[in-house]
Amino acid sequence: MSRKGTVQEAIRQQRPLRSASQEALLALMLAAEAVRAPFEARFAEEEGLTLQQYNVLRILRGAGPAGLPTLDIGERMIERTPGVTRLVDRLIEKKLVQRERSAEDRRQVWCSVTARGRQLLARHDDEVNELEEQAFDCLESEELRHLIELANKVRNHQP
Repeated sequence: MSRKGTVQEAIRQQRPLRSASQEALLALMLAAEAVRAPFEARFAEEEGLTLQQYNVLRILRGAGPAGLPTLDIGERMIERTPGVTRLVDRLIEKKLVQRERSAEDRRQVWCSVTARGRQLLARHDDEVNELEEQAFDCLESEELRHLIELANKVRNHQP
C-alpha cells in the first residue's frame, strides 16, 4: 500500500478529517513511520536488532566506557519503553552489552557496550548517516530548521 500523497490519500479516508489537529497528528505519525521504516528494515534484516535495541547501543556508546545505570538508559531513549531491562537482556545475549552491579551501591546495575557492540555500531555509522540525510533531502536547510523548531515546540508542549 502506498503511503504517498495527502494524509487522506495515505490512509484512504473518504470522509473529511475532523480537524486540522487530527490531520497534523496523522501527518506526523505517517512521516515518523516513513522515516523509521528504512532503519528498522536495515537493522532487522542484517543484525536482528530492533530500533529500540539500536538506540540502547548508541546511548551506551555515547556514555563512554563507564556506561550507564539501567534507569538512565530508559530516560535517554527516543521511544520510551517500560522494558529497558528486557532490551538490555537481549543485547547481552547477543554479546553487544555487558552489565555489572555497582561496587558502591549493589542495587544499581551499570551497563556498557562491548567491543563487539562498538564494532557493530561503527560498521553501520556511515549507512545510518546516509539514511538520516536521505530522510530529509527533500527539504531545504531552512525548511529543515523550521521542522526541527516546530517538532520541538509540539514535543515541549506535551504534559
